[in-house]
Amino acid sequence: MSNSSVRKPHAVLTPYPAQGHINPLFRLAKLLHLRGFHITFVNTEYNHKRLLNSRGPKALDGLPDFHFETIPDGLSPTYADADVTQDIESLCRSVRENCLQPFRELLVKLNDSFTAGLIPAVTCLVSDAGMNFTIQAAEEHALPIVLFPSASACSLMFNMHIRALFQKGLLPLKDESYLTNGYLETEVDWIPGVKNFRLKDLPDFIRTTNPNNFMLEFFLEVADNLHRGSAIVLNTSDELEGDVLNALYSMFPSLYPIGPFPSFLNQSPQNQLASLGSNLWKEDTKCIEWLKAKEPKSVVYVNFGSITVMSPEHLLEFAWGLANSKRPFLWIIRPDLVTGGSVILSSEFVSETSDRGLIANWCPQEQVLNHPSIGGFLTHCGWNSIIESICAGVPMLCWPFFSDQPTNCRYICNECGIGIKIDTNVKREEVEKQVNELMVGEKGKKMRQKVMELKKRADEDTRPGGRSYMNLDKLIDEVLLKQH
Repeated sequence: MSNSSVRKPHAVLTPYPAQGHINPLFRLAKLLHLRGFHITFVNTEYNHKRLLNSRGPKALDGLPDFHFETIPDGLSPTYADADVTQDIESLCRSVRENCLQPFRELLVKLNDSFTAGLIPAVTCLVSDAGMNFTIQAAEEHALPIVLFPSASACSLMFNMHIRALFQKGLLPLKDESYLTNGYLETEVDWIPGVKNFRLKDLPDFIRTTNPNNFMLEFFLEVADNLHRGSAIVLNTSDELEGDVLNALYSMFPSLYPIGPFPSFLNQSPQNQLASLGSNLWKEDTKCIEWLKAKEPKSVVYVNFGSITVMSPEHLLEFAWGLANSKRPFLWIIRPDLVTGGSVILSSEFVSETSDRGLIANWCPQEQVLNHPSIGGFLTHCGWNSIIESICAGVPMLCWPFFSDQPTNCRYICNECGIGIKIDTNVKREEVEKQVNELMVGEKGKKMRQKVMELKKRADEDTRPGGRSYMNLDKLIDEVLLKQH
C-alpha cells in the first residue's frame, strides 16, 4: 500500500439491515469516497448474500478502497435463502442484543489489516441511528461517530418528543377504539418547527395501547442515544425542511443536513463508483427499454417500496383504478407485496392493460424516476422515494403504509404541495380519479411546477457553494478529520 493511501481517512459505515436504510447510507459512503475516504461498508451476512444474488458474484469486488464486510444479524436461520425483508421487530430486537460483539471483532480484524499494511487505520464510524451498538464501539475505540437517522428532519423531531406525548397523557391510547373514534385527529401543535400535524400524522409506532411497546422503546432508545454521537447527518436540506431544521439545530449543535443525496451524486463525477449498487432485489432493466417507447411525462410509476405489504383486496383496487384511468403505468410488484402469498391479477386485467401497462419485480428506481416518460409516482411515501422523486422533479400520489410514512405524506401534501393522499381504505374510483388529476389535471400541473422548483433548489444546494455542499465540507473538516 502506497504512503498516500496509508494516510487516507478510513470510514466504517453500518446501515440498519433493511433496503430503505442501506440505500441512503450507501450514497453517503459514495460521497465520502469521492472526498478521498477509504470505505468499509458493513452489511449483515443475510443482506450481503442477497446483494451478491441480485448483482452477481463479482459485483462487490470492485475497488481497492471501497470494501464490503459483514456481521451476523443474530436471527435464526429461518430466512437463510429467502429473498425478503426480515421482520422489522425481530430485527430490531436482534440488532440490539446480538451485534455489538461481532462488530467489535470486525474492528479488531480491520485493525489487524492496517497493522499488516493492507488498509489505512479506521479513523471514524458512520452509522444508522438504529444501530446503537456502534456508539459503544466508537467510545471504546475513542473514534468519532456520525449518526444517520435515515428519515426526514420532521420524523426525527417527532421521535425526540415521544416522551412528551406520554407526559401530556396523549399516549398510550386508552383502548383499541381510539384508533377509529376520531382521537387520532387530535392536533399536535406544540412541537417546535412543525405545524398542522395531528396524532395520525406522527410515525405510526405511537398507535399503541401498551406503554411498554417494544418498538416505542426501541425508538426512545435511539432518540436518547443521538446525543452521544459526534455529529448527526440528515438526508434533507434547509430548503426542504427549513423550519424544523432550525428547531433541531438548537437541540443538536452538530447537525449537518447534507441532502438530497441523489442530486449530490448526480452532480459528482461517478468514475468507477457507478457500477456499485445496493439493491437487494434483482433489478429488471427491461422496464427502461419499455419506457423509451412512451410519450414524455405520460407514464405513472407505481412502487410501494421494500416493506409495504397489502391485502389482495387493496391490490385489486389499485389494479383496476390504474386500468380504468387509461394511463400507461409501470408497476413494481415485489414477490412478497401481498399478505398471504403470491400476487394473482386476473386475465381480464392483463388483457385490459397489456398495451399500456408493465409489471416488474424490482427496478433501478432512480433511473426510472429520471426517465423523461415518467409523469407521476404512486408511492408509499418512504423518505428515500420522496427524495428521489423531488430530485427527479416528479409529483406524487401518496399511500402511506407504516412507520414514518404518514409523517412524510402529510409534509409533502400539506406543506410542500407536491403530493395527493389516497385514502388508507383505497377504492378503485379514487385511484382512477387521482391518477388522472396527477397526470393531466390542474392540481397535477401546479404540483409539477412546485416539485420542479424544489428539484432546482436541491441541485443548487448540492453544488459547490450550496448549503448542503458546504455542510458536507464542514462535517468532514470539523468531525471526521478532527483527529486524523
